Amino acid sequence: MKRLLVKLTPKAIGRKIKVCGWINSRRDHGKLIFINLRDRSGILQVVFRLADSNQQLATISQKLRPEWVVCIEGEVKERPKGAENPEVETGKIEIIAEKLEILAMVKKEMPLDLSKKELKMKLSTLLKERVLTLRHEKSRAIFRVFETVLGAYRKVMKKLDFVEIKTPKIIGTASEGGANFFTFDYFGKKAFLAQSPQFYKQIGVGMFERVFEIGPVFRKEPHFTTRHLNEYISLDAEMGFIENFNEIMDELEKVIKFILKSIWKENKKDLKLFSAEPPKIPKRIPRIKLREIRKIIKEKYQYEIPEDSDIDPKGEELAGKWAREKWKSDLVFLTHYPKSCRPFYTMPDKENPEETLSFDLLFKGVEIATGSQRIHKAEELIKNIKEFKLNPKDFKFYIDTFKYGMPPHGGWALGCERIVYKILNLPTIKEATLFPRDVKRLVP
Repeated sequence: MKRLLVKLTPKAIGRKIKVCGWINSRRDHGKLIFINLRDRSGILQVVFRLADSNQQLATISQKLRPEWVVCIEGEVKERPKGAENPEVETGKIEIIAEKLEILAMVKKEMPLDLSKKELKMKLSTLLKERVLTLRHEKSRAIFRVFETVLGAYRKVMKKLDFVEIKTPKIIGTASEGGANFFTFDYFGKKAFLAQSPQFYKQIGVGMFERVFEIGPVFRKEPHFTTRHLNEYISLDAEMGFIENFNEIMDELEKVIKFILKSIWKENKKDLKLFSAEPPKIPKRIPRIKLREIRKIIKEKYQYEIPEDSDIDPKGEELAGKWAREKWKSDLVFLTHYPKSCRPFYTMPDKENPEETLSFDLLFKGVEIATGSQRIHKAEELIKNIKEFKLNPKDFKFYIDTFKYGMPPHGGWALGCERIVYKILNLPTIKEATLFPRDVKRLVP
């Protein structure tokens, strides 16, 4: 008999079917044993009537335990009145088991109960037992939202005429400069793990004008916060023939709005598990210069952000609060960051050379994207590299790109995990990552 997914069983009342999955929970009521069977599509109640079963089925059914992997055949029936469960799609039906096949048994003691609505445990335990905690209903919901973000990003980028590319993550030059990179020996040469696909996506502009990538990036930053990871998925883009850097924000605005709307369209049940509320999204996301938001935060919230410095997490939080209060928006662009706070390839503002044509996009008071217009002339790029105390020889192939002619261009990097983290109001971004990598964690 061919397997039927759990979510399809309500349409099979009166039929004999086969379902396969994990035992989510088990309840022994003497002559009746109830199990909740879990597969990728949902949860279904299965009833073993010991008095009506053959001896072998009755004996085996009494041994069943959570997380055993089984296949069960039986008839789909409506539940008795008063026994329905409105919290699940299959809550009006059940299967009366007639055959049972055990595919795998649990070989060690279960350290937690996956049938509970909440996994109330320390983060360290949650991540230590990751191979098991990922099976929990709320964990799976997180990564269904994660998958929607990836799918929506790819879909909207195609609509906007971007071409998807894949760039190397083992590279010979640190793509951001600075010191926040991982190094290792590569057949006798010094190699780096890519901090971003920056150089390669700019090269991609010379191929297709508009390119995007979905891939991992690596940051050697010793953070112990709820919002940082040392490896995460970056949603990158680069676009050519721009007239000004506002065009980059215009496109990113379309992208983030599409992603957020997609989540609320496709993940209603997942969002409900976290009591997530739709974000406030205005027709146009507000934009404000960093130096202006500094003044506002100081005057309105009595918090000072030093001049010529990046905005800190507290400042971002207050900027997000201001955007909600003034614009009824959970999103806000902060623009014109100081030159000292941006990578060497960022275009300076001609009206104020100490500032750059750059931006961050904040969502609920946390940066989820960063971007800018790039320097597209080789001589200006070389000059800037030297100003950053770096050696142009280390960036030869990158500089050559501009010697062969490049249009004005710019782009962004959008953090997938941060979107999920803020949408679901998770206590830490680590819960939005299958197997997080941070200062203390290399396994599982």
